[in-house]
Amino acid sequence: MLQFLIKGGPIMVPLVFCSILALAIIIEKFMSLKIIESKADKFMERALGILNSDEERKIDKVLALCEMTSSPPARILQAGIEKKEIGRAEIKEAVEDAGAIEVPHLGRYLVILSTIVTISPLLGLLGTVRGMIIAFNVIGVAGVGEAGALAGGISEALYTTAFGLSIAIPALVFYNYFTHRTDRLVRKLENFSGEFLELLARR
Repeated sequence: MLQFLIKGGPIMVPLVFCSILALAIIIEKFMSLKIIESKADKFMERALGILNSDEERKIDKVLALCEMTSSPPARILQAGIEKKEIGRAEIKEAVEDAGAIEVPHLGRYLVILSTIVTISPLLGLLGTVRGMIIAFNVIGVAGVGEAGALAGGISEALYTTAFGLSIAIPALVFYNYFTHRTDRLVRKLENFSGEFLELLARR
C-alpha cells in the first residue's frame, strides 16, 4: 500500500486526506442518524400518546417532555407549544421556523462529502496530467528508448486516476444514501408537525 502511494506521486497526499475525511464523515453519519432517528421515533410516539390520551394538562406534559428530550421533533414541538396562546398562524410559523433550523443540522457534513465526490476524480486527473507531462519530458530528453523512465510517469498517471475514482465512487454512493435518509427523516418530522398542529388546534 505504501509503495502504491509513493508511486502515485505528491497528488496522493490530498487524495489520502480526502479518503480519510470521507471515511470519518461516513462513520459519523451512520452513528448520528441512527441515534437521531431512534430518539425521534421514541419521542413522537410518547408525545402523540399523551396528546391522544384522556389525561388532564396534556399540553403541559408534552412541553415537559420536550424540555427533557434532545431531538429535532422535541425542539419543533416545543416551539409550537410556546406559541399556543397566540394563535394557529403563529404556531404554524414557529413550527416551520424551528423545522428550518433543524434541517441543516440533519444534513451536517453532507456538503463536505459531496465536495470530496467532486474533487477526488479531479485530483486524480491532475495526477494523470502530471504523470503524462513527466513521461513526455522523458521522451523529449532521452527519446522513446528509456522504457524505465517512461514507466514512472505513466504509472503515476494511472495510480492517481485509480485512487481518485476509488474514493469518489463509494463516497457518491454513501452521499446519496445519507441524503435519502435525511429527506425521509425530514418528511417524517413534517408529517408529525402537521398532525401535532391539528391536535393542538382542537385544544
